[in-house]
Amino acid sequence: MKKLLIVDDSKVSRMVIRAHVKAAQPEWEIFEASTGEEAMKSVQENKPDYCTMDINMPGMLGTDAAEKILKEHPHLRIAIFSANVQDSMQTRANSIGSVFVAKPVTEKSITIVLNYFASGQ
Repeated sequence: MKKLLIVDDSKVSRMVIRAHVKAAQPEWEIFEASTGEEAMKSVQENKPDYCTMDINMPGMLGTDAAEKILKEHPHLRIAIFSANVQDSMQTRANSIGSVFVAKPVTEKSITIVLNYFASGQ
């Protein structure tokens, strides 16, 4: 069974991502975190296969958390979701080994993320 960690400071965003993923992958186990620090702790405890990560959260930026997580867990596939679609954010997400997906979260964006996750198997 695959495990997904959803990281976003918005409970609504986490619920939307969860609903779309569960519709496509009902057997997946899903964990949630609302900060980069919580995400790093959850990765250690739950060993997810995949992660969706918001960028702008209280405390640590999602890109910084993703970079730290990927250094310790290079097998983890991380998709960065953000409404901040500046080239610099997209470049940063790609430079750390993740994929950038623009918010809002939609069925189409979840499909892009799920295809990215599947491509790493």
